[in-house]
Amino acid sequence: MFFPESKLSPGRLLFVVEAGNTTTSFVVFKGCEILEVLGVSTKSLSDHDACRSTLEPIIRRYPELCDAAICSVVPFLEKITEEYLRHHLTGTILTVSASLILPFKLHYVSPASFGADRLALCAMSQSLYPEDAVIALDLGTAITVDVLSSTRHYLGGLIMPGLDLMAKALHEYTARLPLVALERPETFLGCSTVDGIRNGIIHGTVSSLDGLIEKIQQWLDEKHHEKRVRVLATGGNAPFLASVLSSPLEVEELAVVKGTRYLFSLNAEAPD
Repeated sequence: MFFPESKLSPGRLLFVVEAGNTTTSFVVFKGCEILEVLGVSTKSLSDHDACRSTLEPIIRRYPELCDAAICSVVPFLEKITEEYLRHHLTGTILTVSASLILPFKLHYVSPASFGADRLALCAMSQSLYPEDAVIALDLGTAITVDVLSSTRHYLGGLIMPGLDLMAKALHEYTARLPLVALERPETFLGCSTVDGIRNGIIHGTVSSLDGLIEKIQQWLDEKHHEKRVRVLATGGNAPFLASVLSSPLEVEELAVVKGTRYLFSLNAEAPD
């Protein structure tokens, strides 16, 4: 794995906060090494007291911790986390946004609207596969598909509902359909309402993703002459979907966290 270390000494600690729609991860790095990972429900961090009670023990366990990086798609949580860390840490506090130095050229109509999690995932894609085109998938609450060329240009992306969001929508916006737990279907077609919902969501998503990956690979070949294309997947549903997709892909469950660390290394001032 490639991590430029010119602006982040190998022994220096870094605290990374990844705030997602469903789960927030708190990760402590020492150089490339992960010392601690704590994942909590984002809903449980709904106020200053809850956020403080989660952050405080981590800060106390690592008194030498000075620097932090925040990658958030939840504005309120980003704000209170940043306020707390700026008050309690003495080093650089970096928030992921399109205004940072990026390891790729971002072609987007409104760069400020490009999600921080997508920026970090694209950065990690470039770190892992610097000489290949990459299809980067985030398979969480929403499913995002981002495509980068081997020349480090962002080529575009797609956004669609994730598995749990589809199941929740069917339950909340219909009168009688139940909320279904999503697991690997035993059959192709369902012979009950529960099986019909489960099979429809999972088989539909798998067929959609397999088809999109194939079409994007073909498009990359025809339009950009990309012969080497890697597929990287992250997000809460990545391990499950990877087990049922036909397309070969690499799963990196902490890709956004590691991409955030990579962006910090590119943007933070060198330590004294």
